[in-house]
Order: sequence, then structure tokens, then C-alpha cells
Amino acid sequence: MSRTVWKCVLSALGLFGLIVLLRNITTEQNWRNHILAPPSEVQNWIQSSNLTGGLPAFTRSRSFCLHPDQPPSPEEELEERELLDSIDWPQPPPGSEPPTWSQTSDPAHSLFTIVPSKNGQGWYVGDQLEAVVRLHDFEGRPKRYGGDLLLARLRNAKYKAGVAGQVLDHENGLYSARFPLLWEGSAQVGLTLVHSSEAVAVLRRMREKRPDRVYFSSVFRRGNRSEKTECNVFLPRDRGPLCNLTDPRSGAPWYCYKPKTLNCDARYSHSMGGYAKNLISKKEALLFKRGKNVIVPIRASTTDTINVLPARTGSSSRQTDPVMLATSGYYYQDSWRPLGGVPMGRFDGASAITRCLTGMLVYMYGDSTLRQWFEYLLSVLPDVKKVNLENPKKSGPFMAVDSVHNILLEYRFHGPPIRIQPVMVSELRYIANELDGLTGGPNTAVVLGIWAHFGTFPLEVYVQRLRHIRKAVLRLLDRAPGTAVVIRTANPQEPRRAGSLYNNEWLMLQQDAVLRRMFKHVNVMWVDAWQMCLAHRLPHNLHPPRAIVKDMVDMMLSYVCRNGTRNYPYS
Repeated sequence: MSRTVWKCVLSALGLFGLIVLLRNITTEQNWRNHILAPPSEVQNWIQSSNLTGGLPAFTRSRSFCLHPDQPPSPEEELEERELLDSIDWPQPPPGSEPPTWSQTSDPAHSLFTIVPSKNGQGWYVGDQLEAVVRLHDFEGRPKRYGGDLLLARLRNAKYKAGVAGQVLDHENGLYSARFPLLWEGSAQVGLTLVHSSEAVAVLRRMREKRPDRVYFSSVFRRGNRSEKTECNVFLPRDRGPLCNLTDPRSGAPWYCYKPKTLNCDARYSHSMGGYAKNLISKKEALLFKRGKNVIVPIRASTTDTINVLPARTGSSSRQTDPVMLATSGYYYQDSWRPLGGVPMGRFDGASAITRCLTGMLVYMYGDSTLRQWFEYLLSVLPDVKKVNLENPKKSGPFMAVDSVHNILLEYRFHGPPIRIQPVMVSELRYIANELDGLTGGPNTAVVLGIWAHFGTFPLEVYVQRLRHIRKAVLRLLDRAPGTAVVIRTANPQEPRRAGSLYNNEWLMLQQDAVLRRMFKHVNVMWVDAWQMCLAHRLPHNLHPPRAIVKDMVDMMLSYVCRNGTRNYPYS
């Protein structure tokens, strides 16, 4: 069945010498951060850097038509335009010919070099380290434009230490990575080409023009009769009449093709339909070869390791160092250490968690990466008993209660789009609506994690959903200011060539930036899953391993107990 007809989708739019040259550039350039930190903080760094000038204004045309029954207000239109402009990604020069595969980014031919320390005096704790990357193509020629996705990490295997770096794109084949130096001893630079700029161009086109590459279905049932039809955020109207199943309260759009013999109100269940095939050409498929140009380390030209000396007296503080400002924390001895904000407690046993959560109602709304938190708490709290609601193992909803300590834990999946096994329509709840049903208060914690199922849609869809959730959060905080609201960010996943077109780091990174900006001025707390996963020594996974989940939950519990009335051990 062809899924290419989409009426409401529109068309979108030596090395050391190089280092010395880069450090003395005075002409105006465009840099783009790869958003490993809150964008506003990175922006401050960019503006203060001697390697860049001001960022030009950028006008972005709309990539798809909004739901006709829910037109955005002028203020929302402006917010959306500014938000999407702010995370615009560098593209190949206008009018350039599509490159052949040999002209695309090749990590094997590319190198990075560590920039010598200032005044040649070595590096100290509190300083920052810089490395410069020069990308080449498969024929060994230097790339002349940017747009590649690189991830950077600094680590020490002995101390099980690690911190995420920031990558800046000079849009000429050169990239800079900067790291805060946070521990004594060795520090090894790791730089990885995740996707070439040419692959990113394909991913961008897929996001804007093929939101049908993951599709869904619903069963409609009346008595002994049942029919299954296709469903999605967008459906072409020339293939049949539609059931408009848009949520009347939150305005979240959803459509199914109308059954031939049943009415739209006979919708019974929702499930994932499948993945669209044959989305890209054979030539484009060469851009997604695992081990060749997808998530491949870049080698150092000389050394990739430095030695960090103890901090000097009067070293720069977090308040003035932009790289430190953009770093939410780091790992040391396999424990996450946040920088600034609420101190992180170590909840290493059931008693510590119970003391924190006694008398608490904890509501978790989101995807399966947040379900991990519910499952973790259930596994370490012996007095918390899961209420058997006979719901599907993966979709829930789930509830657990400790009647002795008056603890309630609840997890519920967010509403469509969700890629999941069949679930009753009656259990499809939108987060905004659920938040409106909460009383809130000092005994209530709300945890949100919504990102993984929106990567196949234009960003406007994600913005619209987050906007409704944000409004509901503000209403909750207005009527119950003592409510703790915690948001889990996106995280990188394991390398899967086939999965790159449906979930990948570039899509997740863009969503992560949108999420942070949408809630920038709201009184919420953040669990920076992106930096936590990037800094950790364990391999990336869409569902992080238990060791990282523990630190995420510990960070969340630290927020819940931040008012000091609940005693627990600080690190």
C-alpha cells in the first residue's frame, strides 16, 4: 500500500596550523551548537566566544499544515517560529549538487587534535579542554561545509569518570569540542561521528515529508462485527473518509480511516501498525552503514589523552565559565554528580527511598523510558505492592501502593502516537488531561517523560503536544504551588542502521532542544538523561541500563525531597 500521498505535507527546505588559525579568526561566522546543554546557556557561550559573531535571522517556512480545528494563536505562531529557527541545523550550501557517496563524511579519514593549553602550562581542574576536528570524505579530501552530527565525551576508565562535551559547527568541515575538566589525573577525549551531514539531510527530509513511516491502526467493534483501519496524526483524505478522533480537551490531533460498516464511535483498541519500507534510495542507504559512517569514533592526530593537575587557587567559577554552565553534571566512581542546583542524595536502599516518599503521591506520565523508573522503584521497595489491574505488561497503566507508609506510585503511558501492542481506547489518556485531574500539593510529585514516539513527525507536532502539557503544568502549579514537577529529557540510543530512519540521535537531539525551551520559564526540575547517558561508560541504549536508571531516580527523589522536610543521606 502506498503511503507517499500526503496532502497536508509541504516541501521543506598540518592540523596545528588550522588550530592556530581557528583561534585567531575575527571574521563573522555561523556556529551551531549540537545542544548537549540548555540552549540558552550554550548561546551565551557562543556570543562570548572570540571565534564567532552574531547569529543571523532565519526565516523558516512551515513544513506541514496544522490541525484545521486547532489553529495556533498569533503568540503561539511566533513562539513556534522562534523556537524552530533557534534549533535550525546547518545544511549543504544552496545550489550545490548532491554529493556522491565518496564525497560524504568518512570518520576513518577524519582526525581530531587537542588544542595546547594556554601558555603551555598544562591543564588544571576547573580549566576547559578544547579539541578541533577536521572532517574528510572517503577520498581523503577536506569537507567544506558542516551539518554533521558529532558527539563528544571526556572520560577516565580508572576512576569510572566521564563528562559530556559541547560540539560547535564552524560550517566549513571544522568542528570544535570543549570539555570542563572536573577531576585530577588522566582524561581521554572521545569524539564520534554519529551521522554525516548528508545523512542528516535525509533524516530531515524524512521528518518533514514522511510522517507516515511509522503507522498505526485501530480496531472498531460492534457486537460480533469488527474492522481494522489505519490511523495517524495525518492521513490523506483521498483514500477514504476519516474519523476525526482529535482529543476535544487537549486538541491533540488523531485520525483513523472510517470503517466500511461501523461508525467512528465504535473504536475499540489502538496499536502500532508497522514501519513503512523502501523510504530511501540505494544511494541514500549507503549513508547509514553501521561501522562505516554511523556512530564511528574519530581518531586523534597525535594523542587523545591529557593529564589534569589539581585546581589552582582562584580558578574560574561555574558562574562565569560558559562550558561549566552548560554542563549539568558528570560521573565519578560510577556516580552522577550534578553541578549546581539541588544536591543529589544517594538512595542506596529501600529505607532511604521510603523515608523520602512517605506520604507521597507520585504520578509518572510518559513513554517506556519513564516506565523504567516505575519498575525500578517497584523492584527496590519491598513494602510497595503492585495493584493487579490486569493491564498489558508494557502499556499499563500501573499502580503500586505502600499502605504502611502511605506511598502511591502510578504510571500511565501518554496518548497517541504510541508504538505499542494493542491497548483499549479507554486507557488512552493525554497527559494534559491527566494533569488537570490532579489535586496537587506538597505531597504530590509529577514526573514527565515524553519524546521517543514523536521522532517521526514534524517538530510542529511535538511543539503542539508540549504546549498543551505546559499549559496543564502551569494550571497545576497555580492551584497547588507545592507540587514537584520533574521532566526527564531524551537520551541517545544504541546504533541500529535500520532504526536510524525511525529513531536516531539527530531527531532526539532536536526534540531535546525543543523540550528544554518549551519549559524554560516554568518551575520544573530536570533529569538530564542526555548528558547522563553520554557521560557514562556503558553503551548507549534507548532504554538505559539499570545503573543509569538508578542515578536518574536518585536525582528525581532529590528534587521531591528538596524542601528539607524529608531526611535522606546526601552524597
